[in-house]
Amino acid sequence: MSTARIPQLDLSDYSKGTPAQRERFIAAFGDGIKAFGFVSLTHHGVDDALIRRTYADAATLFALPSEAKHALEVPGGGGQRGYTGYGKEHAKNRAVGDMKEFFHIGRDLAQGHPRAGAYGNNVWPKELKTFKENSLALFQALDGAASVMLRALADYFKVPQGTFSDMAREGNSILRIIHYPPLKKRFIPGAVRAAEHEDINLITLLCESTSSGLEILTRQGDWIAVEALKGQIVVDSGDMLSRVTNEVVPATTHRVVNPKSADDDIERYSMPFFVHPYPDCSLAVLDACTSQDNPARYPPMTADAFLRQRLKEIGLMK
Repeated sequence: MSTARIPQLDLSDYSKGTPAQRERFIAAFGDGIKAFGFVSLTHHGVDDALIRRTYADAATLFALPSEAKHALEVPGGGGQRGYTGYGKEHAKNRAVGDMKEFFHIGRDLAQGHPRAGAYGNNVWPKELKTFKENSLALFQALDGAASVMLRALADYFKVPQGTFSDMAREGNSILRIIHYPPLKKRFIPGAVRAAEHEDINLITLLCESTSSGLEILTRQGDWIAVEALKGQIVVDSGDMLSRVTNEVVPATTHRVVNPKSADDDIERYSMPFFVHPYPDCSLAVLDACTSQDNPARYPPMTADAFLRQRLKEIGLMK
């Protein structure tokens, strides 16, 4: 296991800092995403108390009887809203499911919005009084923080500041609330809590989890442990960002490993926020990321077509 550490930066240096602080942040943030694919950020504007309340709701949600949770599944929805059962999702090119269950909250659009039909409707557990309020508030806070990060990334590439954030405006982003039960009760032979994979989307924001286990694969081929400490959010790069930047920013492989001892075999919760473009957004390679030595590697493709392709690969859509 490598002793390397991902960069830790202060997002307020970009959002509220002096011109010099902004320039230093832009350089360090972009270099960190290129080198590691993961960067840890403080002063991101997401209320820690809101994160705590949502985790408390999550514990109540996943403690519901099995039939109550399965009643929150959305048939044929590719797992994009509501509950997805234990072991159902697997990493690309793996047959064994991950040892987790999760719940998805998507963008809550007004009735009649042009994209409401494409995104589908959220479902809410009637047993939890505060779940809808807290999870939607967290969604909105993370969505706002992600927009700031995407503008900083555009500044790094010296492209119009809205290049990435406009892709994600009213995008099909997802808040995933994950429960990893103790394995002594629900072990699947040959499985891990989350097998090595790359995220599908532009960037992912990871609120601090309730216990350790996240590891990333560095560009040098070493696995390093990554944890968002109290007050931090970890951001990582996904396949869609890699595609539009022509692999100048590679998507970073990561995993959640199994507990290393019986004492560590406890419940784990995490809440990644997957930042997606709007469905008909083009994932064409940016001209700024091509050169004679690195011509465009991918043809244009819409975000929705790319998402559907990947959901089939991980077992969430037929």
